[in-house]
Amino acid sequence: MSARPPREPGTDERPLDDVAPPDPLSFDDPEAQAREERRLERERRRREREQRRLGIRRPPGDGQPAAEQQTAVRPTRVQRARAGMAAARRRLPSRPPSTAIRRRRTAAVVVLAVAALALWFALALFQPFGGDGDGKVVVTIPKGATASEVGDILERKGVISDGPPLVSGSTLFRMRLSMAGKTDQIPEGTYTLASGMSYGAAIDELTASPAERGVTVVIPEGYTRDQIAKVASDAGLKGNYKQATVGSKLIDLKQYGAGGAKSLEGFLFPATYELHSNVDELVSQQLKAFRQNFDKLDLSSAKSKNLTPYDVLTIASMIEREVQVPSERRLVAAVIYNRLAAGEPLAIDATIRYATGNYDKPLTESELSIDSPYNTRLVAGLPPTPIGNPGLAAMKAAADPAKSDARFYVIKPGTCGEHVFTDSEAEFNEAAAEYQRALKEQGGSPTEC
Repeated sequence: MSARPPREPGTDERPLDDVAPPDPLSFDDPEAQAREERRLERERRRREREQRRLGIRRPPGDGQPAAEQQTAVRPTRVQRARAGMAAARRRLPSRPPSTAIRRRRTAAVVVLAVAALALWFALALFQPFGGDGDGKVVVTIPKGATASEVGDILERKGVISDGPPLVSGSTLFRMRLSMAGKTDQIPEGTYTLASGMSYGAAIDELTASPAERGVTVVIPEGYTRDQIAKVASDAGLKGNYKQATVGSKLIDLKQYGAGGAKSLEGFLFPATYELHSNVDELVSQQLKAFRQNFDKLDLSSAKSKNLTPYDVLTIASMIEREVQVPSERRLVAAVIYNRLAAGEPLAIDATIRYATGNYDKPLTESELSIDSPYNTRLVAGLPPTPIGNPGLAAMKAAADPAKSDARFYVIKPGTCGEHVFTDSEAEFNEAAAEYQRALKEQGGSPTEC
């Protein structure tokens, strides 16, 4: 073994002949050198891909020689796992502070509450499950009624619901009416509606043309032909009601002992009718309703007093005008029967009102002494015709009077149309004088209804 030559004094360098000779396989064989370089390049790329996958980046020129960087030791499994966890932590979003979470939750609750409120209001307003209602409800809309007033009437009558909490049915109806652009399209008149109608169904019915919805006509009990004619005219019915009620082939007046009657007064049954703008249709329905009701009466009591069906109808018309308290109908019928049996004038002022047409004001002395077959103060017996068109309750009372000996009755002051009944003329005169005193003191009718 030869000795290593000494270094030059004052330097760390060795003589050139001390340098190790090059590897003959690396430098002398170009193909081997190329293969080695390709292998190292593949190894370097593979390590870079692995580092990128694990999120590890080694900046170039980190102090290692290029050859050392190429031949760096691959990270261990534990290092790769730790690097992956660190990268995952970097990718996960940071959790917001608790105040932000509370604000987000509050905002979500508010949004849900607003959405629920909007849905509730929409369901209440548009009523997707509403319908046409049930039964029949007659509603009268006065002239000039506003949308709010119409809504109040419908809600009060039960045609529309009274609405959800905090919002009335009238308000929702007015809103729907405004949305439909029909605020000013509800004409005055009488309508036949139903209970529990949806707002849309009620609006459609109220704003429909007469040809589409027909006409509802309400005939009050006791009304005369003249009064019914005005009702028919106000309802817009076509035709002349007075002329249409002179006579009719739809009823045989002789069957009722009224062969000589000059009109259908008394036979025009009062009720609510749904028509299509024609007085002939109204008269036809009235006569049909009369037969259905009157023909079921038991007239045996009247026949025993030699009274005809037409007489019963005439008595019923007077009862209808005279009585305000339903329980008094049969008592008034008994008074009429008793006075007819005694041959005494009936002294019923309602017959005089029929002759004079005065239905609202106090009768004057000249009216009370009018020369007319309808003046039952002067003429004994029944008036020649009914003085109106009675309803079924008055007809029943006229056919079956109460068992009473009373021959007089007079209004009791301070009541809502109640009467004092007596069979004593002296008691009657005393009660009549009391009524007259109250009449003067009050300056009008001394009743309180």
